[in-house]
Amino acid sequence: MISRRTFLKATGAATVAGSLARPDELVAQPIAGKKKKLAVVTTIFHYRSHSQHISDRFTVGYPRDGLWHHPNTHVVSMCVDQVGDNDLSAHREKTFGIKVYPTIAEALCRGGDNLAVDGVLLIGEHGDYPSNEKGQKLYPRYEFFKQIVDVFEKSGRSVPVFNDKHLSYSTAKCAEMVADSKRLNFAFLAGSSLPVTHRLPPVEVPLASEIEEAVMVGVGSSDAMDYHAMEAMQCMLERRKGGETGVKAVQMLENNDVWLAQEARRWSPELLEAALSRSDKLYGVTNIDSRTQNLAYNGDLPRICKEPGAYFIEYRDGLRATLLMLNGAVGDFTFACRLKGGALIGTQFYLPPGPNVNYSAILASKAEEMFMTGRAPIPVERTQMASSILDRCLDSKVQGYQRIETSDLHFGYQPPAQSQFCRT
Repeated sequence: MISRRTFLKATGAATVAGSLARPDELVAQPIAGKKKKLAVVTTIFHYRSHSQHISDRFTVGYPRDGLWHHPNTHVVSMCVDQVGDNDLSAHREKTFGIKVYPTIAEALCRGGDNLAVDGVLLIGEHGDYPSNEKGQKLYPRYEFFKQIVDVFEKSGRSVPVFNDKHLSYSTAKCAEMVADSKRLNFAFLAGSSLPVTHRLPPVEVPLASEIEEAVMVGVGSSDAMDYHAMEAMQCMLERRKGGETGVKAVQMLENNDVWLAQEARRWSPELLEAALSRSDKLYGVTNIDSRTQNLAYNGDLPRICKEPGAYFIEYRDGLRATLLMLNGAVGDFTFACRLKGGALIGTQFYLPPGPNVNYSAILASKAEEMFMTGRAPIPVERTQMASSILDRCLDSKVQGYQRIETSDLHFGYQPPAQSQFCRT
């Protein structure tokens, strides 16, 4: 892995060969009128990376409402931190005229002295970066963001910023990023695709509901996939009466301690049943002899799921929620909660398959809305909260799986009146 600056000096940004089947079939729409000019700041740019999926939507368009949508935006510049053999940024430069610059400041200023774009796509996912003792991949989202803010400050103006997934692995850095956006008064949208993707069934928690308990089920590794599950759960729970008011304490458990917690009824088996009943990918005996199974009650989970994880969140208003990562038992993301009075709400956060992964198009549509209106359709505090809860849960892990008080998560926000998930 080499740096972008070294790559440019060595190759003169030569085009990449053979990284994507028939790349010349990608045809960008002509730039007409006052299209918003976007800069991409990313860790790495290769086929099916987050940066490729998201930024290409703003170059060649994406499906929306059953039609092909051409955004009134265009990517004009890019800075890529790491360039591998499968890099596609040089191809995008040659094919679409997206100028690739060696530094973030140059990309935002397009080689000049002042900010010269109308929006920024900050995509810090994938790449060769170290991990810390908590298992967090140290993606430099915060460091990239601070360089973007530095350009804003020197230029005397700012533009909307979209940040893919976590704000940062650090609770303190998350808070600083949000504070910077408010200090400089620019729209700031962040997060992943799960809160905005399709739901099966297409339900939302009624605004101002009283929620008694919630269970979220996810799959994948830490801290990449558990973030997805955490944010999906948060987008449901923030709609409770009073909105989000913050988190009082968290705890994380792993392996056999999860099953001991199950025996102690740390979460409702009825809610786990409701969440799993929304899954389309239940494994175990179904894979052996095709029997259907109720994993919440039949005792098979410990046998099927070898390395489970449980995240317990105590909210300041008394709500208790549990996130269960059940690798080996399920293959999708599902949620259930009980409202006051006993009604259950459950759904699956549906992720359409690759290679198109249409859920990234749905996420891009939210970023486009922000770039066009200057307002983020989803509060950035949701991403701050989900990022910070996960960070503090991993603190619990390295501190012997102890319950941790979280006074630094005593902040609140109001959700959008209507959930922003895709209904078409």
